[in-house]
Amino acid sequence: MSAAKIHLWLPDLGRTKGGIQVFSGFFLRALMASLGGGRLRLLCKNDRADSLGGALPNGVGAVCAGDWPGVTRTVAFVGQIVPAALRDRPDLIICGHMNFALAAHWVHRWRGIPYWIIAHGIEAWNLRRPGMREAVRGSQRILAVSRFTRDRLVEQLDLPPDRLSLLPNTFDEGGLTPGPKPEYLLRRYGISARQPVILTVARLSSPERYKGYDKIIEAMPSILERVPQVHYLLVGKGDDRGRVERRVRDMGLEDHVSLAGFVPESELCDHYNLCDVFAMPSKGEGFGIVFLEALACGKPVVAGNLDGSRDALCDGELGALIDPDDVGQIAKTLAEILLGEYRHALIHRPQALRDAVVAKYGYARFEAQLREHLGQLNAHG
Repeated sequence: MSAAKIHLWLPDLGRTKGGIQVFSGFFLRALMASLGGGRLRLLCKNDRADSLGGALPNGVGAVCAGDWPGVTRTVAFVGQIVPAALRDRPDLIICGHMNFALAAHWVHRWRGIPYWIIAHGIEAWNLRRPGMREAVRGSQRILAVSRFTRDRLVEQLDLPPDRLSLLPNTFDEGGLTPGPKPEYLLRRYGISARQPVILTVARLSSPERYKGYDKIIEAMPSILERVPQVHYLLVGKGDDRGRVERRVRDMGLEDHVSLAGFVPESELCDHYNLCDVFAMPSKGEGFGIVFLEALACGKPVVAGNLDGSRDALCDGELGALIDPDDVGQIAKTLAEILLGEYRHALIHRPQALRDAVVAKYGYARFEAQLREHLGQLNAHG
């Protein structure tokens, strides 16, 4: 890739810290490492250039549309990325989100510039607009973060499977390690060091109730019958918080459920170490970086078996996969893990869990996989 010139179109890097933004940050870092002497131009839709700060590697500048308000931002961003590509004529455009495929398709038709698409999750699972479907079909390669997303795209668009490659998520392994329950968090949430803690980290957003936190709350009375001191800690902010609080009150669970709200990244590792099991029985995950983060802290993980969570847990090798709609199964699995009764080769061995997830999804492997995909670009000209 020493002579390649690439345009990377991203939604944002620094404005929010969702899964796509985290993936994008690691992707940018790995792309820079893989390019060698190559040239990269970064274009971000929602960030402002002066707000990115340390999010950019040395030598990389960004063209951003974040100063534009509301719906005009999309128009402004298209007005940036299309002329820039026509003028620069890069060897490759990489769309960091499915929504950018249409603009890349136009550029390809006008100038023959190839484009790749990164496919994460829900945004790629139900493509209905004819123009978008055509744009995705016209891409030279799709990098899917999970087999689930890859298979959905193959099925709905009748794509040849060899057009799609896997590039699973990675995580900051250096900042996440097993440790004791932090005293300051025990005081903050009013729980004792001996109390078993279930943790979920997720946005409390109405459109994202598929994350499964409702199901855990529904399972709490059954879990309490077997583990009387158990406490459920739900980390995250969003417009669904008020409804969740009302449900907790209605079920009489105020002493057993805490809504932590927003937690800064500097406290994230401590929150993982506070828990005894991490649970997010989602049915809409493209992958689920939070599963990797919890595993890196040596925590047992419970996830749904109907989406990309299967990839994160290696089909159950790294944790427990359950039916996300089966409250009884959720309660039984969590209780068994907390009581040490759940049979699994790794689930109660913190350092072994960490070693396994680093070997499978650590940054070094992520960079090597991206380098391999970019080598295919060279091989095909």
